[in-house]
Amino acid sequence: MDEPPIRVLLVDDDPLVCAGLRMMLRGAPDVDVVGEAADGADVPGAVERLAPDVVLMDIRMPYVDGIAATRALAARTGRAPRVIVLTTFDTEATVIEALRAGASGFLVKHTPPEQIVEAVRRAAAGEPVLSPGVARTLIAHVTGGADRRTMKARDHLARLTGREREVALAVAEGAGNAEIAARLHLSVGAVKAHISSALTKLGLTNRTQLAVLAHDARDTRDLGP
Repeated sequence: MDEPPIRVLLVDDDPLVCAGLRMMLRGAPDVDVVGEAADGADVPGAVERLAPDVVLMDIRMPYVDGIAATRALAARTGRAPRVIVLTTFDTEATVIEALRAGASGFLVKHTPPEQIVEAVRRAAAGEPVLSPGVARTLIAHVTGGADRRTMKARDHLARLTGREREVALAVAEGAGNAEIAARLHLSVGAVKAHISSALTKLGLTNRTQLAVLAHDARDTRDLGP
């Protein structure tokens, strides 16, 4: 039996951007654009009505920005859609704020169309999505960060079991579930269970936030099991 198409909600105040994204995604047989919203204030209602799997979210909008809208979605009870921030603003502060708000990914608008489509697929599968430039920004944030943030991240990861920390570090390296399973000699189901347990213990909403935390901790491999 074929899998149902990935339901996508577009959130951008520029009608031309929405039209371009809709046309681009229409070419993917496994993706269905179910609706559009022009402001973050409209996102909760649109998500309630349309039940998207993935939201492509702009940052700057007239009333409620994309980061605030992402944070509100992450705080929802029950199932929340994956959010990919798609914007022209990729400063370090914007990237980090969006990921900490609960975004599953961050892409710049000049990302090639085929990569945006693939990002939608990966986000729907629960995997983090970062364009190369954004990944470099995140790495720079980590390597140039303050000791206080590093120690706080290490304290958080110390709450996990040894296996959960191993999985968290692999997530931070961008590995998918199958790759982590092969590397650690686990089943994919066990990897998913360890990620779910780690998110619950740390009060996080998705694996991208887990990756940020593991990055912040940097040398977490010296933490004992």
